[in-house]
Amino acid sequence: MAREGHHFLPYEGQCKIVDPLSTDELGVKETGELWIRSPQVMKGYFNNPAATAESLDAEGWYHTGDLGYADEDGYFYIVDRLKELIKYKGYQVIPSELEAILLNNPPIVEGAVIPIPDEQAGEVPKAFVVTRRPLTA
Repeated sequence: MAREGHHFLPYEGQCKIVDPLSTDELGVKETGELWIRSPQVMKGYFNNPAATAESLDAEGWYHTGDLGYADEDGYFYIVDRLKELIKYKGYQVIPSELEAILLNNPPIVEGAVIPIPDEQAGEVPKAFVVTRRPLTA
């Protein structure tokens, strides 16, 4: 609904979720990177062709850097950022999923997971937690 003085244009775009490594389009409830394409998407970064080439492909898809999924009704959900992924032995580990597991433990009040370098695995998750009481391993 448009209020007086406000005009809303219809969104004429496309969205899809793709595997960040293979760029294959993913199915319902599969987590990957959100790509969008529409007349409303920017044409590029001002005076920064390298950043433009990194985020806009030849077919006009803007690679948002957001990780998410689409449900059965076509609604999109953002769950994390691509640059925050932990690359463990070729797998993409989403820190927020590990943080959610930590927060299911009642003594843990807050948790944050970051990547740390590992010679064999590439990266491994490292967790920092705030607890209600002292814990043992």
